[in-house]
Amino acid sequence: MKPNDRQLIIADTGPLIALAVSGQLKLLQQLFEQTLIPEAVLNELCISSSRPGAVALASALDAGWLRAVASEPPAKRLLRTLDQGEAEAITLAGHQNLPLLIDEARGRIAARKEGIKFFGTGALLIQAKRQKLIPEVKPVLDQMKASGYRISPPLRQEILDRAGEAFE
Repeated sequence: MKPNDRQLIIADTGPLIALAVSGQLKLLQQLFEQTLIPEAVLNELCISSSRPGAVALASALDAGWLRAVASEPPAKRLLRTLDQGEAEAITLAGHQNLPLLIDEARGRIAARKEGIKFFGTGALLIQAKRQKLIPEVKPVLDQMKASGYRISPPLRQEILDRAGEAFE
């Protein structure tokens, strides 16, 4: 799924951290009306820590466009293969009938099985470039990688191809 302009979304932990550490968390605010997270994701973000990106995430929560909300307990089948944050994010997306921003492969497989529409950070960056919010995707991916965010070389190349930056 491609992110649509100014809708509500649910987000998992990984993409939020990746965007925060690369200085691109603001893209969520520019592309969506509000980003909702379940409480388990809020806990995983470690907002009160000195981790990279924590200040940006805390600021987004204070501003209100990133908002933690209560979620129903996730189904046990989700918790067999996913961490609490991913399971709660999928559950919340299902109950709210909202798209889910998630990157982790197991989480995407589970979301698909649950009938949840989802997209990844790569799709979000491509949409941001199309809307001229960022000039290029590659520098953002480079910053994410430098901050420790893992992305497979084939997926990186696919994202760059789709962004029209297939020069690697």
